[in-house]
Amino acid sequence: MQLGIYFNQTRCTGCNACRIACKDWNDIEAGPENWMKVLYHEEGKLPNIYVCYMIRPCFHCIDPVCIPACPINAITKRKEDGIVIVDSDKCIGKDECGNKCLKACPYDAPQFGAEKNSKMRKCTFCIDRIKDNKKPECIDACPTRALDSGPLNELKTKYGNINETIGFKYSERCKPAIIFKPKIKK
Repeated sequence: MQLGIYFNQTRCTGCNACRIACKDWNDIEAGPENWMKVLYHEEGKLPNIYVCYMIRPCFHCIDPVCIPACPINAITKRKEDGIVIVDSDKCIGKDECGNKCLKACPYDAPQFGAEKNSKMRKCTFCIDRIKDNKKPECIDACPTRALDSGPLNELKTKYGNINETIGFKYSERCKPAIIFKPKIKK
């Protein structure tokens, strides 16, 4: 089974509740390390402006390119649910390895703190919540219900199989586990 994420771009208001909930739940200090990002896209001129948002967590790819990029095998993919995890204690740090995992990931999911030679950390799909049959914290925190998660095949049955949208290009190389309801330009 592969867990995945559904993102309804038409509902996202860019409120950052998902990002804040993630930082709070995972005790991530204020600063550059964000396991969930909310990106802003705007085009056009008044009165014809198009605005949308795009989430940017780890997409727990079906074929993650960060795994072979890690020089000491600190990144693995769980067979039971497809969650990509990192053993931060095993990580040799960004300065020593040269950010190889971050350079490999087309979505900038690996995150490092501001301290010297910080260890890689990233979205864990809230494994602690999954074990309790709960959704990841970012999904429960979304006030507009723009996010959902579950087995990828079930999400595709429920929401369709659109895997690209404005602000996101699907990589055939790593196959991110996400589907969308894109916000269409009018």
